[in-house]
Amino acid sequence: MADVAAHLGVSRQLVSLVLGDRPGPSAATRERVLRAAEELGYRADTAAQLLRRARSRQLGVLFTMEHPMDADLVEALYPVAARFGYSVALSAMLANRTERQAIDELVGLRCEALVLIGMSAQAPEDLAGVAERVPVVEIGQRTNARGTDSVRTDAVSGVRQAVGHLVGLGHRHIAHVYGGDLPSAPERRTGYLEGMREHGLGTYTDLVPGAYTEEAGARAATALLARDTLPTAVVCCNDQSARGLMETLLHAGRSVPGDVSVVGYDDSRAARLSFLNLTSVRQDVAQIAELTVGAAVERLEGGRTESTHVVLPTTLTVRGSTAPPRS
Repeated sequence: MADVAAHLGVSRQLVSLVLGDRPGPSAATRERVLRAAEELGYRADTAAQLLRRARSRQLGVLFTMEHPMDADLVEALYPVAARFGYSVALSAMLANRTERQAIDELVGLRCEALVLIGMSAQAPEDLAGVAERVPVVEIGQRTNARGTDSVRTDAVSGVRQAVGHLVGLGHRHIAHVYGGDLPSAPERRTGYLEGMREHGLGTYTDLVPGAYTEEAGARAATALLARDTLPTAVVCCNDQSARGLMETLLHAGRSVPGDVSVVGYDDSRAARLSFLNLTSVRQDVAQIAELTVGAAVERLEGGRTESTHVVLPTTLTVRGSTAPPRS
């Protein structure tokens, strides 16, 4: 900073204000200082800055690299955290890296709160132990671990809407590729069963094992193709599963939605791709991020100690992958 100040003929305090992104300097001054810093090869030592602070003002986010929805949530968390004056530190769960290791890494980086996206493999009592050290907000599930908060969507209602949409198009033989015990999957399965019963189709329920991956969707499609007759519509546990199912059906010479209508869940970016054009249950990622960061800040700055659990409504985005069944 002294070099930058000497280069411009300004005070070191002014350079510190600009590089620390603090108020005071004009826009023109900021531009001059930042340009000079870049010319001189100055790079801020973020780790040293964190050590000097009484508070890190970092939110740690634990996520997986398998699901596009996780990436969408991470992207949405960044601007919300910045608006509250926090930065984001990421830690990924991998096959060779336990959740405990990922959590310990984030705590070691002085993260003031943790955001867990997706399923936690931690026992509730272990997660409660983490929550005693730092606030913990779960996205997409509620483990009921003591001291944690959660933000999730109403999956039961979402899949019921999907079933109702298909029934309204004239479908009766509707299958569901379910996600086992993955986050929100039991609720999505319940929504399917309730939706079928609601429309008098309880005897037509058709559950096909699956998971939140394209490979699982492909396996489900292969199982359906081995039958004598296909269902006229399939509600998949998420968009990735739906994509794998659709591609396998198309490679087998079956058309979507001509032979089989398909509905996904998440309304991810993939659902909006022109070659998929997937009807999908929408989760409001921006609102999830807003409420998640808000819950952490309430604990950190507002002193809230009681747990809060938010369930957001879902909507159905109708696209070209669903149509009336063929006569």
